[in-house]
Amino acid sequence: MPRDPLIGLVGKPSSGKSTTLNSLTDASSKVGIFTTIDPQRAIGYLQIPCACSRFPAHSPHNPSDIPLTAKCKPNYGSCIDGKRSVPIELLDVAGLVPGAHEGKGLGNRFLDDLRHADALVHVVDVSGCTDAEGKATRGYDPSEDIVWLRSEIVRWIQGNLMEKWGSIKRRHLAVKATAVETLQTQFSGYGSTSAVVARCLDKLQLKEPLQDWSDETIERVVNAFTDEKFPTVIALNKIDHPDADKNIAKIAKSHPPSSLVLTSAISEVFLRRLAKQGYIRYVEGDDYLLTRDDLIEEGDPDGGGLKEMDEKLKTRVENLKDLVLYRFGGTGVVQVLSRAAELLGLVPVFPVKNASSFGSGDGKVFRDCVLVRRGATVGDVYRKVMGDAPLAYVDTVGGVRVAEDDVVEVGKNDVSCLIFLVLRTLLTVAYILSFKVGRA
Repeated sequence: MPRDPLIGLVGKPSSGKSTTLNSLTDASSKVGIFTTIDPQRAIGYLQIPCACSRFPAHSPHNPSDIPLTAKCKPNYGSCIDGKRSVPIELLDVAGLVPGAHEGKGLGNRFLDDLRHADALVHVVDVSGCTDAEGKATRGYDPSEDIVWLRSEIVRWIQGNLMEKWGSIKRRHLAVKATAVETLQTQFSGYGSTSAVVARCLDKLQLKEPLQDWSDETIERVVNAFTDEKFPTVIALNKIDHPDADKNIAKIAKSHPPSSLVLTSAISEVFLRRLAKQGYIRYVEGDDYLLTRDDLIEEGDPDGGGLKEMDEKLKTRVENLKDLVLYRFGGTGVVQVLSRAAELLGLVPVFPVKNASSFGSGDGKVFRDCVLVRRGATVGDVYRKVMGDAPLAYVDTVGGVRVAEDDVVEVGKNDVSCLIFLVLRTLLTVAYILSFKVGRA
């Protein structure tokens, strides 16, 4: 049965990783060097356009006077005016330091935790105010963190492989296995699949047989596997620090823009706290906020019921607006999960009970949303939702019948990728069984 995607948060101590976790979830992690002792899982929220936004009033599949956005009440997460927050699982791992693959710092046990992750978010202190081990400093080059952390993962996998390479080669020859079969046996512990291994080898276009691979070739294979199995988003955190600009510029020259997200996790946490306390109106990830004074200027004499801020708090909020929201277009934390979802090719799918009303029998629509990986089929979605229950048939919008092996396309948030599924069990079998019991 397909499992839910898992995003791992990695980074050195004091990079802002725990604050980033707090900004992505409702968790309350402690903050400080080595305070994350045990890996913890939490629920983050991936923001996507909800399927309800595609059916305004008087549209072909919604002839009523009420847009479906008014009826959308998710079982989990939320949907506000068609912007949906979908739960996604996160794994927070203790800070890594150089030499972790040899047991330095908190060592191999935390690298081992990463094997469950489908993608990584590497939180980097782009201010340069912490060294490689997370200790306070000034002028540190954060681009080095990106290099050595990835190197730790590669050397960890490579070390595990080389430790038994002799026996791997002997067995490979004895059973006359393919390179994909042999490597998958070794990489399965990292959550790999034969398809992942095959893609790695296809990219490398290796000519020599596995038993003749040199140490250099093995290293190339491990690097390709790391890229394929652990696609990584680099969250450049603490962007509001004065030294951040020069470091961002340097990192941007050596990494593709698609892998980088500029973030200020502490700003996001601060803004959410102010919103909960009633000082501002702010929606997570937005590029603006509203204060009591803003609303009064817009004609609301009561200021929207918001609390009055003292001068110190006003100054702090204005500085945050200038240095983060206006300059960078937001705190960036919402984009972190969106970028990770893009790397994984996640497709949101909305199972419903009725392909015409999209409802669940209670007047609400699109109550559920599940995330599936690129290349998933209709059958994969069915098994993810219904488990081993037998499949009778599947309908999509308008009652159109679809095949079990039809692929769920990655059209991002295109209508064609948001497949609306009606999942039905074999009612006929249930009826026959009940009839036999009645006759007995």
